[in-house]
Amino acid sequence: MSQKKRNWACIVYPESVPSDWKDILQQSGLQCAISPLHKDLNPDDSEKKPHWHVILCYNGPTSYNAVRGLTDKLRGSVPQALEQVRGYYRYLTHKDNPEKVQYDERDIVKVNGFNIADFMELTRSEVAEIKRRVQNYIREENVLEYSVLLDRLLDEELFAEHDVASSNTMLFTAYINSKRYNLAAIAKKEAAEKEAAFARLRDEQDAIG
Repeated sequence: MSQKKRNWACIVYPESVPSDWKDILQQSGLQCAISPLHKDLNPDDSEKKPHWHVILCYNGPTSYNAVRGLTDKLRGSVPQALEQVRGYYRYLTHKDNPEKVQYDERDIVKVNGFNIADFMELTRSEVAEIKRRVQNYIREENVLEYSVLLDRLLDEELFAEHDVASSNTMLFTAYINSKRYNLAAIAKKEAAEKEAAFARLRDEQDAIG
């Protein structure tokens, strides 16, 4: 093939991929995204072979043969040229295919600094969805400092979430401060109730004694 594209994808299978396949991707220097392990069903409800979808992003247009050299090392499928990364990234979790098994976007593995925000302009509805994900993350992880939120999103390579959180400082700072205030108020109330209960017990013991 003489086709040259910057972005490519392939599929690899647990039964055939080399044990160091993620190291191979890391050492390639390419920005890559690896889907959660797909365990999908055929139309007749039989199980498909488990597999990973992998996005490969080159610095410039790259030939099929050059890409095939890498996918052969992974013992994966023949590479598929991508017209745009955004749609295929959403396919990593079947986000636009509700009839298929749904996967958690947080389980996508990013290699060499892959950031989906580099490949798309988020729509208002997508930004709103990410804001909801960040809020749920704060609740589930009981994050009580804005700096901790940004550090964790960065450490976990949740780059789209990090970009939205860092672009909405006032929103998430106010939300986290409010959570911290509410928790302090609850703790103060519980302490007061315990103290009152202890005082009642002490008065009862004094009355008996």
